[in-house]
Amino acid sequence: MPVSLFSLFGRGRSIAPVAALLLLSACALRGQVTVVPTYPQVGSSNPITAAPLVPRPHTKPCVVSLFENLAFENYTPATFDYTPPAHCPGPWSKVVFTADFTVTAGTQYDRTAAFYLGHANIYYGTTAEPRTALSPSWHVERDVTDLSAIFKSTQTGEANIGNFVGVSGGVDYNGIIYANAALEFYPADFRDRAPRVPDVVVPVNGTSGDAGTLNTTTDQITQTLNLPKNVESAYLDVIAQSQIDDEFWYFCVPNDQTANLESCGNTAFRETEVSVDGKPAGVAPVYPWIFTGGIDPFLWEPIVGVQTLDFVPYRVDLTPFAGVLADGGTHTVAVSVYNADSYFLATANLLVYTDHGISTVAGGVISNTLSAAPNPTITENITASAGPTYTGTVDTSSTRDFTIRGWVNTSQGRVETTVTQKVGFTNDQVFDVSPTTDVQNVQQLSTVDSTSVTKQGWSETTTERHFRYPLTIDFSYVVNSDGSADQTTTVDQGYDKHEKTSQGGWPVYESSVHNEVKATDTLPFDASGNFLGPTGSKTSQTYTWKDSQGGCYSRTIKAAAQALTSVEDGRDCDQGWWHW
Repeated sequence: MPVSLFSLFGRGRSIAPVAALLLLSACALRGQVTVVPTYPQVGSSNPITAAPLVPRPHTKPCVVSLFENLAFENYTPATFDYTPPAHCPGPWSKVVFTADFTVTAGTQYDRTAAFYLGHANIYYGTTAEPRTALSPSWHVERDVTDLSAIFKSTQTGEANIGNFVGVSGGVDYNGIIYANAALEFYPADFRDRAPRVPDVVVPVNGTSGDAGTLNTTTDQITQTLNLPKNVESAYLDVIAQSQIDDEFWYFCVPNDQTANLESCGNTAFRETEVSVDGKPAGVAPVYPWIFTGGIDPFLWEPIVGVQTLDFVPYRVDLTPFAGVLADGGTHTVAVSVYNADSYFLATANLLVYTDHGISTVAGGVISNTLSAAPNPTITENITASAGPTYTGTVDTSSTRDFTIRGWVNTSQGRVETTVTQKVGFTNDQVFDVSPTTDVQNVQQLSTVDSTSVTKQGWSETTTERHFRYPLTIDFSYVVNSDGSADQTTTVDQGYDKHEKTSQGGWPVYESSVHNEVKATDTLPFDASGNFLGPTGSKTSQTYTWKDSQGGCYSRTIKAAAQALTSVEDGRDCDQGWWHW
């Protein structure tokens, strides 16, 4: 990566990052309550996102505090005790996890944040970076209804925000992170009914019971399990977070060009692999999250990157393996990252639905065309000239098409599930690297087109899921003739999801999400290498959700010079139903 970037700001969480915590409900700073605005405030420099809050049922919730006023200033995870709400025993129409954060003003890296309950991950994200005159506060919440099985019994939890406070390399890292967290339980009634939720939730983590470290392609997080004998469907919610040398994996190049192009290695391709009993079972694309200290910290003040404060897990459909998992034997679910290069953190939750009408099912896998590993194509076109100067392109691509088919004899008869996916990836980079110039432009796109078809007798249900993760980064560091220098970065980062469910060929429900952040900033340096402050900073985010029942949420926010300038609601809700 660009030398100027890392000499000024360091390599992200270069001080022993570990899995950490996030999310809370009312934060206190050394006894002083920090109030998080409920609506984006124009002129504010606090971290902000256009993403919506979790919609609430109309019933009154029972609120269980997980912890209050926890200070994170070392690498020791905090533990807490959880007891189910006595006045809301369930069933629940919805369970919402909420949290608020504050970081004291000063100097601090962004940190990984993770919460676990009974070792099941209930939140994952990263934190904001403070400044000398800014103590950032923010709010995060998540719908965790699918994890209801773990909320029914007393559990021990872990709040993990590894945070170094002290002097290192002559720098005083004095930003302390404070957090509170809570769960809101909404009772079900005739208006807000309880949805069907997984009957069993099994955490898949590293050896310490939280996110595991994946340094290479062969490293795995695994979980050995014995499930009930009536499993009828299963899913795996996966998060694989890039760290250290892998943090900017979308900038990486083939190993023979790392020195020439001043970048990381193992190419610009990463992919999460899921296996059951050592056999390929699913694929999850790696989202290119950019943390608040990433590339240029001023890009992300106050509008953060897509999902920076709250990662969205990718759900892998393992239902074709339901009959195998229900055979009464011991099985192993594993997660790895192809091309991991020191390193990724990974955590997952296995969500299992059982047949309530029978105690034992029979089933198996009919066919599986998923290969054990991808086979990316790398095309290098780099020319070396005097200077030395290296110019040209490096293009990386991967395509995987597979079908996995399985069956289960349930209390309602034989059910066959077929999961068909096409997983695509392209990363095209342009370089101009010399003693006075470092230009690296990236255009990347990850896609997944997935269809799950469930057949039971004459009945057929089809669920289509389409994902797009577009990313464009233009980075330029140029030394001027007078010895001064300018670093300019422009980023366009997106997340698109489109889902459609049909029964017997007739559409039942359809929804789409579009989340896009655009940011640009320039960092000038004088001839002595002194940083002169950011110039031309502009950031915007648009978040739009629509469904086929007329539901819509739309918000666009804009910022300039590290302060929010405008909030516009509803702009995309007047255009009718749309597809992408």
